[in-house]
Amino acid sequence: MTEIFGNTTGLSTNALKALGRVYRRRVPPDKIATLELCRSLAEASRESRRQVGALVHRMGTVDTVIVGGPTGLLLPDIGRLRAAQGRFRALRLVHTHLFNETLTRDDLTDLTRLRLDLVAALLLGPDGEPKSMTWAYSVPVFEPNAQSYFVVDPVPYGQPQPNFGALISSLETEFARCSQTRAVRGKDGRAILVHVGEKGPGSTRRAESRLAELGRLAETAGVEVADQVIQLRDRIDARFVLGRGRLEQVVIRAIELDAETLVFDCNLTPAQVAGIATRTDLRVIDRTQLILDIFAQRAQTRDGKLQVELAQLKYALPKLGLRDDALSRLTGGIGGRGPGETKLEIGRRRARERLSRLEREIEVVGKQRAQRRARRGRRHATVVAMVGYTNAGKSTLLNTLTEASVLAEDRLFATLDTRARQLRLPDGTVVVLTDTVGFIREMPSELFTAFRATFEEAAEADLLLEIVDAADPEYAEHLKATERVLSELRLTGIPRLRVYNKVDRIAYVERDALEREADAVCVCALERGATDGLLRRIAGMLAGGASRVPAGVAPDVDVSDLGSAAP
Repeated sequence: MTEIFGNTTGLSTNALKALGRVYRRRVPPDKIATLELCRSLAEASRESRRQVGALVHRMGTVDTVIVGGPTGLLLPDIGRLRAAQGRFRALRLVHTHLFNETLTRDDLTDLTRLRLDLVAALLLGPDGEPKSMTWAYSVPVFEPNAQSYFVVDPVPYGQPQPNFGALISSLETEFARCSQTRAVRGKDGRAILVHVGEKGPGSTRRAESRLAELGRLAETAGVEVADQVIQLRDRIDARFVLGRGRLEQVVIRAIELDAETLVFDCNLTPAQVAGIATRTDLRVIDRTQLILDIFAQRAQTRDGKLQVELAQLKYALPKLGLRDDALSRLTGGIGGRGPGETKLEIGRRRARERLSRLEREIEVVGKQRAQRRARRGRRHATVVAMVGYTNAGKSTLLNTLTEASVLAEDRLFATLDTRARQLRLPDGTVVVLTDTVGFIREMPSELFTAFRATFEEAAEADLLLEIVDAADPEYAEHLKATERVLSELRLTGIPRLRVYNKVDRIAYVERDALEREADAVCVCALERGATDGLLRRIAGMLAGGASRVPAGVAPDVDVSDLGSAAP
């Protein structure tokens, strides 16, 4: 007898035989379900006193027979990947409802989440005989908050059905047309951003701010944001983060919007990644993975590429023990029992070997940087380093002050590699102006460790320019994040000048308040004339005794190789 799936515990011999007979039924391409199939399902339900379902292939064969409980059934794993965009799974579910109830939420969730052709419920009477049948199928969504399915009211058992083959063909054509006409701006597809936070004072405003930043990170990574989800809970769900019910809603929403990725604004544990993967075929990534992906795209120098790969390996290594689809996304599919365990160990060993090799190569690069630093020390170069939150305008300011051509874009982490140029101050002093990697709140520890040498480019600077985006409503939080990073790097003892950038975008009253700060200056990095005051302040602070902190790592740049620009 063909295998019966689901809750088979305690079934009688007659019930098992009735379930096995369901496999013998055949359904023509134009029918949802034949009378013979309906009678077989009803008979199996009477014998088992449980819901019974059949997954019917478009070819007309019964692929799977499932038995559940009195009020529901759990479908087996039927594979999570569809054949093509706009296509259904070529399977429909026909199952019984023992208490004459209509389609449930679970039925509609299976329809949309598993991309089934159709879900039909055979409503049984008190005597277990078929009374009526209702069904639902997915439809394209053209308006926000519209339902992604259409439910047909129950019709009497035996009444003529619509042509199933023609219905599915027209639906797939419509879905394919919608997919083709949808403008996908992101090179890496569409994503739904998810923020889950604990309830408390200011939690809503904080969630909106964090999602806005996550959206900018997604844009930098090349992903189009299809929707955003905020959930405030008393406690984060240990397995699904969102909670099972809310996660199902998000998955359905992703299917409606044709989104392929869920991006969580938190760091997911291996158990959470595995738990979410069991409920969806969507790609699941967290904030750390998103930032690492941006760094991998943006790193240009050999040093930067080595540091990014090291950070990615350190992040992925603890997750090499994962199984299921989450493993294939993170580690190329290594895992499983039996022979799979051998592959898993091979993957771990190779990852550790590569990790050690990268650390050795980065150590060599560090020694080369130290040699360049020693050469610069003999020339007694004065160093002014720009630090600050990502996208505050450091690269733009470097270009304006030195007439350089460093990449500068209005996005987070547009540039990762340290750049340095020669700058002549109004008093004739020549200094080295460096642009360091931008900071971000809750920077991934793996990334911070790998890029520590790059962040420490400012350690031997004579003066730090703390660049702040004054037009960002969250700039106060950015100041706190910058201060934390500088404290971790032990750079708070270096003389510092705070530079409020983009002041042309704020009100005069706000600008006046910023200009009153003692150790601050306001500029617009896009205007050369607006930086004259900054240059005079730099010259005055250096001439007034700004001394270099003796310990640390200075920018890996040789003054003899730098260009210069007069103010």
